[in-house]
Amino acid sequence: MKINSKNLSKKFHKLIPGGCHTYSKADNQFPENSPKAIKYGKGAYIFSEQNIKYLDCGMGLSSVSVGHANKFINNAVKKAIDKGTNFNRPSLLELVTAEKFLHLIPQHQMIKFAKNGSTATTAAIKLARAYTNRDYILFPKTHPFYSYDDWYMITKECNAGIPKSISKFSIQFEQCNIESLKKAFKENPNKIACVIMEPEKNYCNVSCNCKIRVDDFLKQAVNLAHDNGALFITDEMVTGFKTYLPGSTVKYNLDADLTTWGKGIANGFSFCALTGKKKIMELGGIKDKNREKVFLISTTHGAETTSLAAVNATIDFFKKKKVIYKNKNLLKKLTLGCKKIIQELNVDRFVKLIESDWLVSFDFYDNKNRICLKTKTLIQQEMIKKNILFQGFFIPCYAHNAKDIYKFHSAFKNSLKILNLAWLNGFNKYLRGKIVQPVFTRYNK
Repeated sequence: MKINSKNLSKKFHKLIPGGCHTYSKADNQFPENSPKAIKYGKGAYIFSEQNIKYLDCGMGLSSVSVGHANKFINNAVKKAIDKGTNFNRPSLLELVTAEKFLHLIPQHQMIKFAKNGSTATTAAIKLARAYTNRDYILFPKTHPFYSYDDWYMITKECNAGIPKSISKFSIQFEQCNIESLKKAFKENPNKIACVIMEPEKNYCNVSCNCKIRVDDFLKQAVNLAHDNGALFITDEMVTGFKTYLPGSTVKYNLDADLTTWGKGIANGFSFCALTGKKKIMELGGIKDKNREKVFLISTTHGAETTSLAAVNATIDFFKKKKVIYKNKNLLKKLTLGCKKIIQELNVDRFVKLIESDWLVSFDFYDNKNRICLKTKTLIQQEMIKKNILFQGFFIPCYAHNAKDIYKFHSAFKNSLKILNLAWLNGFNKYLRGKIVQPVFTRYNK
């Protein structure tokens, strides 16, 4: 049966606010010709409601690190299903998973499971506040998303429903700027409970804005937090299982007090985690009779056996297949090819490639060097015409191969040619439908 895509989209919006369950997947993030829904995925490809096959560049917003419907991981999940998924007491698999995951992180001794990243980051914030008896949270202002909870969303335009009075507790500093971080501590003495930040951003993988290496900045930031009585939290939702195994916290041997994990660590299955030092994590336990208990993470489905089986299998797969090494080599080829195409077509004023060894993304501009969503929409539209689901970034997974990179390069080159024509002849001749919108806007457009 052929599905009416237009009516399908209307049905989604009729039943689900936003038409989806994370705003990054919403209609206003994609051009008019994008697939309205995904029927299934296999490897590095997804299939739309119309059975059209697309190369997947985003891999479930970076959550699918091996590939869609990977047999090795799925078989482990199927075995778990046959033994039951949820119980009234902890399953043995919880202990196995805790030991296995913590074995990857020598800095930490305890772990708590969760189902989404916001739960983990907010739990880390709660622990930091309880441990330090302070209320203020410090994080980079350029970070796109830490949590849908109030402590973070109060800093965004779309903060309806959140008491404005709590805004004073969320303080921001300039990413990769140690002087900005020092200033924040100086202006808020003995008030800051923690610094939470991604250990690496793809735009500062080689050097920071303050002209020091990432590892030097991070170690200075950790020391600065500790010297001021604050905790340091590394958020590895994006970097986990991408920059290193398990992530940059171990890669740089950071003295992080707490770390949040998610996205690709279970190949798309719902598994997130909070790891940390025993003296801090134990505040959420039930054994210490001398200190007030922190009601940390308490979720019925947090230790669902299917997700635990997935993360165990994903760890095994990464070790056996050297996934990170393969992904980084593949990304090198994609990055070099895109650079050549941008230079060849002389569009570097419109499209700027932001590279790292684990993720490549693109910024799009107008002819006055301003960020331009019109440019982005046209590129997305033209890439989709060539059966590539593109949202402005490419995150490699193990299932991607050299043929996929060639396919991406070919479509990218064609899209940039159309972009040149659009700036020459006018976008109305080439662009169809509405321009994509930012996720964080006060009013819908």
